[in-house]
Amino acid sequence: MFTVAKELEGALGRTGTIATPHGDIRTPAFIPVGTRATVKAVLPEAMSDLGAQALLANAYHLYLQPGADIVDEAGGLGTFMNWPGPTFTDSGGFQVLSLGAGFQKTLSMSATGVEADDVIAEGKDRLAVVDDDGVTFKSHLDGSMHRFTPEVSMQIQHQLGADIMFAFDELTTLMNSKGYQVESLARTQAWAERCLVEHQRLSAERTHRPPQALFGVVQGAQHEDLRRQAARGLVGLDSDGTGFDGFGVGGAIEKENLGTIVRWVCEELPAEKPRHLLGISEPDDLFTAVENGCDTFDCVSPSRVARSSRVYAMTGRYNVMVAASRRDFGPIDPECDCYTCAHYSKAYLHHLFKTKEYVAATLCTIHNERFTVRLVDDMRNHIEAGTFRDFRDDFLARFYA
Repeated sequence: MFTVAKELEGALGRTGTIATPHGDIRTPAFIPVGTRATVKAVLPEAMSDLGAQALLANAYHLYLQPGADIVDEAGGLGTFMNWPGPTFTDSGGFQVLSLGAGFQKTLSMSATGVEADDVIAEGKDRLAVVDDDGVTFKSHLDGSMHRFTPEVSMQIQHQLGADIMFAFDELTTLMNSKGYQVESLARTQAWAERCLVEHQRLSAERTHRPPQALFGVVQGAQHEDLRRQAARGLVGLDSDGTGFDGFGVGGAIEKENLGTIVRWVCEELPAEKPRHLLGISEPDDLFTAVENGCDTFDCVSPSRVARSSRVYAMTGRYNVMVAASRRDFGPIDPECDCYTCAHYSKAYLHHLFKTKEYVAATLCTIHNERFTVRLVDDMRNHIEAGTFRDFRDDFLARFYA
């Protein structure tokens, strides 16, 4: 499934290729997120044109609407959304935790000295309860009650039909005590074993569909002993050759320790299998994660910030709604090769956002996704050329100047 091409001298980074039934993914690669089988405001054809190699959708949201059975009946996720390339689905574990605790979209990358095992957003009611068998949760759409177990997550993801899917895990936060992290890690390990068993059963049963790869997810928060223990535990499930096809690095991670935590995990994982870092897209984080051994990445941030008029450029991120853009007839970024920068000015985008035209989100999302996809593609090219560190230093000096 995965072949390594070029290793980054003195570090864990590498280039490679992930083979899937719907095409190859050259790594490192950024995988844009189409949560509900669409990247918001952008056609799948546009995502292909801007260079996306694969798209990731969310099992939790597609389970609730329209239903995994409908996606299956349509021929699988790619056919349903008219995307011919490779697809990923996450297990739904993140949404069960974040929505269940009232945090909606994100969890903090900073612990700020707080410790609490019953984490809940201020003014919110808990919508999810975890036990050793699975998670019972209330739909954020209509309040109906549902239950995810490892087996249910596998059944949903097999129906969705993505080329790469993730084992069901419990996502903890940086605020959880180490005692709770230890309990959670044991739970996630047990769930991983159950996911493998159900995945093997469903793969044998659903031979009318293309084969799907299953990635285990390494948790352990900010603790080295737990991260390494989690990675070893997942690798240990491959004693008979029927283990995970790759691995995800999950959970809340302190930004300032991102590289260290990723390195702990990647040192324990087999070099011949791909590693996916969940939920990362800021340029400095991407450079750090690539250098420390991760191969693919996903995050909703490029499209989300685009819808609120925030865009990326080689000289940093800024808001196109600022007054200075009103009479600026240049592109978002003169060094960008995206469709938006080739055809539209900051003045026009400023006007679209001011008048609340929907196409504003479309044009800025195309730009932000292209910027992020291209950045990771450039990292891959510079690893191949032996110039990765020079590229990293030059880019970060300009972007964060």
